[in-house]
Amino acid sequence: MTDLVQVSGSEGPVHVLKDTRVLVVRVGAVVVKAYPDDADEDELTARLELCRVLGDLLLPPLGLVRVGGRPVTIWPAGDPVTPEDLSGPGGVPWEEAARLLAALHSRPAPSGAPLSGGPARLARAMARLGADSPPEIAAAYASLPEPAQTRQAQTRQAHTQQTLTHGDWHLGQIVRHDGRWWLIDPDDLGIGDPAWDLARPAAWFASGLLEPAAWQRFLGAYVQAAGPAVSRDDPWRELDAPARALTVQLAATAVATARHEGRPLDAAGEALVSSCRRIAAADAP
Repeated sequence: MTDLVQVSGSEGPVHVLKDTRVLVVRVGAVVVKAYPDDADEDELTARLELCRVLGDLLLPPLGLVRVGGRPVTIWPAGDPVTPEDLSGPGGVPWEEAARLLAALHSRPAPSGAPLSGGPARLARAMARLGADSPPEIAAAYASLPEPAQTRQAQTRQAHTQQTLTHGDWHLGQIVRHDGRWWLIDPDDLGIGDPAWDLARPAAWFASGLLEPAAWQRFLGAYVQAAGPAVSRDDPWRELDAPARALTVQLAATAVATARHEGRPLDAAGEALVSSCRRIAAADAP
C-alpha cells in the first residue's frame, strides 16, 4: 500500500476502493490501480493508448509503472455516481452515459486495437462457480446461442467496421471530472459487439431490477444519439442474446460472491437466478 501511495505522486486521504484481483486506491486527487503480476501488460498498454486516442470520451491515464512486479496504472480521480444520484428524482445520468457509449461505438478502431474482453467475462464467471453451479444457471448458460469464447473469437470477422466497445459497462464506469462525465476503466476496451455494452442494463430491466422508465431513458438517449448497437424499430433483435448472457454472468457472480462471503443470496441475486430459470424454460423443448 505504501508503494502505491508513493507512486501516485499525490497527497491527501487514502481510501481503498477495491481489493480483489486488482487493488484500487484513491490518494487525494489520484487513483492508482494495481494488477496481478501475470496481467498481460501488452494488452494493458494498448488499451491505455486507446484511452489517449479517445481522450474526449475515456478519462486519460496519467501513467503506467511497475510496483513490486505488478503493473500499476495512475488516473485522475473523478466523482462516481452517488447514492443520492441513484435515489434522487431523475438524478441518475442515464442520458449522459448513453451518449458516451453511442459516441464510443461510432468511433473507428485504430489499427491493431485489441479484442474486447467483455464476452470472456461470462466464461470466467461460470468457471468461478465450478461444477456446483445452480441448475437454473447451468441450464440458462447451456441455452445461450454461442459460448462466450466462440463469440469473442468471431468478433473481429463479424464486425467489419471494427466497432469499439467498453466491454464491462455499468453505472460504476462513469465519473464526473472537470465538470463533465467520462467513461473509465478500459480493462476490457476493444473491438467487439456494441450490444454487449447495453446488455447489463438490459438484463437488469428484464429481471425487474431496473425500472422501465429508467431503461427507456437510457435506450432512448442511445438511439437518439445514433448509437449503432441496436435498430430503432426493434432494439431487442440485437439485445436479446447479449442480455441473456449478461443475466447468466450476473447471476453466477452473485451466487459465487454470496458463497465466498458465507451469506444468503440477496434480493437482486434471487431476481437474476429467477431470470435464468425463465431463460432455461423458454429454451426447453
